[in-house]
Amino acid sequence: MEPRPRSFYILSAFFMLFILFLYGPTITIGILSFQGEGGGLTFPMRGVSLYWFYDLFEQQAVGDIWGSFRRSFVLGLMVMVVTVVVSVMGGLAFRRNFPGSDILFYLIITSLVIPSILISLGVGLLFSRSGLDVHWSTSGFGSQLTWTLPFGLLIMFAVFNRFDKSFEEAARDLGATPWQTLRHVVLPIIAPSLIGVALFGFTLSYDEFARTLLTSGSYNTLPLEIYGMTTNVTSPVLYALGTLTTVFSLVIIGVFLCVALIAGRRRARQGSDAGKGGI
Repeated sequence: MEPRPRSFYILSAFFMLFILFLYGPTITIGILSFQGEGGGLTFPMRGVSLYWFYDLFEQQAVGDIWGSFRRSFVLGLMVMVVTVVVSVMGGLAFRRNFPGSDILFYLIITSLVIPSILISLGVGLLFSRSGLDVHWSTSGFGSQLTWTLPFGLLIMFAVFNRFDKSFEEAARDLGATPWQTLRHVVLPIIAPSLIGVALFGFTLSYDEFARTLLTSGSYNTLPLEIYGMTTNVTSPVLYALGTLTTVFSLVIIGVFLCVALIAGRRRARQGSDAGKGGI
């Protein structure tokens, strides 16, 4: 085996530093969340226990942790469903050029480059000046869609750009209606991408802070609640909350990956059965 060049070790060390910089804060918070009862917000550790995790489920003097968690979860589901549906519809629509398609595309992408706090300010002002209620389920929902929809649409544009239209043509030759072609041919093929769009939509919404800051009204979502607690809570219970939310996010990602794996295996099994039937 030839000896590795010096550049390999330099790049490996740089990559390890990058990983440490990326996950170091999360690991640090995870470690400090296991402080003993007399522990503080910094090192050194004063014992190791689950005290602050138990304390998290008690009535807190400051903040509405579980109420904000429920709001973030419901809002994430709402954003996820709308992002998936609109992204698929937009991807299908942009398969053919139509008047103004280029302008519409750039308008969609523009929301990604506008500062998030300006989006939040604009949506909040629009609702308040229109006499509409500024609430996490209305204005907050709309402002978050300006963040998730462009990502979902970009994914679906890439998927449909390399989609083999011969599958649809074969289905139509066999007498399938447009709806049957979409349901039984197109959607099963793009299902893994739909799962990716759903994951994008939920996680981006669940963690979003800036676009919800001025549009959530009187009730905070979880990121806003955590931010508010940083100025009042001086115990590791805040770290315990951060650890639990991180674990929850990883569980959500794992669930989506399992769904994608099951869907892929089912599609492979159906293809194998169809091949055997043809033989």
